[in-house]
Amino acid sequence: MEQNGRIAILLTPTVLFLTGLFLIPLLFMALFSFREGSFGEAQNTFTLRHYAEFFANDAYLRLLWRSVALSFLVSVLTVLFAYPVAYYLSFFAGDKKYVLLTIIIVPAWVSYLLRVLSWKVILGGSGALASFLSWLGLAQEGGSLLLYSPEAVVVTLLYVWVPFVALPIFAGLERIGPDLLEAAYDLGCNRLQTFWRVTLPLSLPGVLAGFLFVFIPTVGEYVTPALVGGPDGIMFGNIVRDQFLRALNWPAGALMSLAMLVVVLVPLFILSRFVRLSELAGL
Repeated sequence: MEQNGRIAILLTPTVLFLTGLFLIPLLFMALFSFREGSFGEAQNTFTLRHYAEFFANDAYLRLLWRSVALSFLVSVLTVLFAYPVAYYLSFFAGDKKYVLLTIIIVPAWVSYLLRVLSWKVILGGSGALASFLSWLGLAQEGGSLLLYSPEAVVVTLLYVWVPFVALPIFAGLERIGPDLLEAAYDLGCNRLQTFWRVTLPLSLPGVLAGFLFVFIPTVGEYVTPALVGGPDGIMFGNIVRDQFLRALNWPAGALMSLAMLVVVLVPLFILSRFVRLSELAGL
């Protein structure tokens, strides 16, 4: 009982902080989605009109699910690229693993906007990629191959998120004791069998955590699609931003934000049925 009291005392500031900065604004946004009128108009009347218009708009729903599919694809590809990096750092880098890990994270110290803009230059018609392919004779000079397309959004988000996903996977691999691997070898497993039967299952919490690290923020991504996606690479977050800043239709924007929140909570609920969320956090 005494230990539970201490835990409650330690958690109280955090709970109050999250309640004030997350739950209360979320409640206000939910209430705002029922209000009538746009910004600057009378909004004292509550209505379900915005919900009816949203679910009747096939374009909005298609864009939402397309954004979810693109975010899922980016999350899967990011994990596939980050896992070999984390595996090498954990098992082959030796004493240099933390130095190499720091080097991998260094680009994240640069402004996110600058990193996205750099890929806009790379993927553009006069960028490094187009110039290299033109030199090989595989593309016309000055032609833009990937820029302003969903593929450009995927490539840019992969570059941005791979270092962050490598961190939880690396932490999960570091928790695997060498005695477990030695036991697998003693029982007749080769390196590949040990990976599939021991290393990969024990590192799954880190893999799932890395997947969620990417999936949750990219569902509402709007900066990257706006800069490198163009009309074909637009995502649902761009529509939400336009509702708030251009159309000044805050109730519709609040409703769309809640729709994205529900989409993000679904995989969390599904994962919680199979994996404890404390394991994803490394607790």
